[in-house]
Amino acid sequence: MDPEIAALAGTAGTTVVTLMVTNAWESAREGMVALWRRFQPARAESVGEELEAGRADLLLARQAGDAESEAELTAEWQGRVRRFLLAQPEAAGELRRILDELNPPVPGDPGPDRIRLQARASGSARIYQAGRDQHIAER
Repeated sequence: MDPEIAALAGTAGTTVVTLMVTNAWESAREGMVALWRRFQPARAESVGEELEAGRADLLLARQAGDAESEAELTAEWQGRVRRFLLAQPEAAGELRRILDELNPPVPGDPGPDRIRLQARASGSARIYQAGRDQHIAER
């Protein structure tokens, strides 16, 4: 699989689930439904319903203190977007545009072309690096 598609799907799935509990939720939902409507119109309404159901599940999970549900939902949407992009690779540009609208640059944020990460590990060490937000659900 193309690593660029995998990375884009990962970013999209994470972004959509993260925004499910924010004020930007409606924009995220509308963007994803519009994407499906353009490239797979027969599935667009069901995608909207699945997004709403996922949001409801996530809100309940957060109330119950269930952090694993968010990780599962993120993985689920990453997989859906990956499969969508594999079937419709021409949708990648449109998806990037939607993500750019959902994640506008933050004033003072150096942006992706100015971030340089470097790490060395030895033995059984683990390294976690992120250019922005990072969520680790490991125990």
